[in-house]
Amino acid sequence: MAQRATDGPEVLFERRGALAVITLNRPRAVNALTAGMVGMILEQLTAWADDDGVATVLVQGAGERGLCAGGDIVAIYEDIPHGGHRTADFWQSEYRMNSLIARYPKPYVALMDGLVLGGGVGISAHGSVRVVTERTRTGMPETTIGFAPDVGGTFLLARAPGETGTHAALTGAHLDGPDALYLGLADHYVPSARLPGLVAALESESPEAAVGRCAGEAPPSALAAQREWIDACYAEPDAGDIVRRLRSWQGSGAAESQQAAEAIEAKSPTSVKVTLESLRRARGLSLDEALAEEYRVGLRFLAGADFREGIRAQVVDKDRTPRWQPPTLGEVRPEHVARYFQPLDGGELDLGTALDRVTAADRQLKETDHA
Repeated sequence: MAQRATDGPEVLFERRGALAVITLNRPRAVNALTAGMVGMILEQLTAWADDDGVATVLVQGAGERGLCAGGDIVAIYEDIPHGGHRTADFWQSEYRMNSLIARYPKPYVALMDGLVLGGGVGISAHGSVRVVTERTRTGMPETTIGFAPDVGGTFLLARAPGETGTHAALTGAHLDGPDALYLGLADHYVPSARLPGLVAALESESPEAAVGRCAGEAPPSALAAQREWIDACYAEPDAGDIVRRLRSWQGSGAAESQQAAEAIEAKSPTSVKVTLESLRRARGLSLDEALAEEYRVGLRFLAGADFREGIRAQVVDKDRTPRWQPPTLGEVRPEHVARYFQPLDGGELDLGTALDRVTAADRQLKETDHA
């Protein structure tokens, strides 16, 4: 639900009857999450879980552009040359929040109106009542910036119908509300004009009753209509083979498959291959296990070259011409991909500090992997 853009704290908390409301309040940055915001949300969610006066929790975004465009990637860009420790600490808190949302003891309603990308998916799609609108544009665009889906995104997309989650992850496509419903990222379609009424109803009614009165019928999902070529092409075990299948597809959806191939080939080749492996592994993991693996993978990206280069090209310099290392899918060796998933020194993610557990060999990824 679009709220009026205001100055003040980065996240606002209020009580409206039995409804507790979280408003992400960085509208000029499309409410991108900072470490401070995540820390405050974790603390408040913990308090509300034991508050008998709170029946339902709602999360929404300030401004007219969306719920949340993800994490503050400029802060990550600035942190990487200093070792990435602040980023690692931020991810620990963020993943705690994602896990807590997924097992929250009270209804957690997310208004996924406007942009809902990356970390925005993490703060919404793990909730129990997820609402999209005709303005929703959601997705996990991490391969565009030399990274891989995190915040539980691999867990969510690995469970999408057929290979649609693989398509969404590798291309980094922005998806509309009906596609989000089809992928399993959302539950209900409510026209944006009805959101104020929905919020008002939640102050005194159950989410089931309030959403039931405000929801509308969603238009058909474009992804659902493209399952034939998506399932056929993305079932390949290797990313290079997926692109070749997309290029050679001659049936219905040939134009769309060509566009998908072009999109994947513009992404970081390392990110594409690591993302594909992450999705395949996530099919057999719980959410917390997937978060632990995403954290392990994320630390390796902090030690590599493509993550910072992708942020530079897309957000800092905005030249849209990243220089990926290596530049093609065929040059990304299997042993390089496997290293992203190796156990961390000192044990796996316990949601404590872990960046120092990365081995010396990992820290030399940038200098040695593509020599």
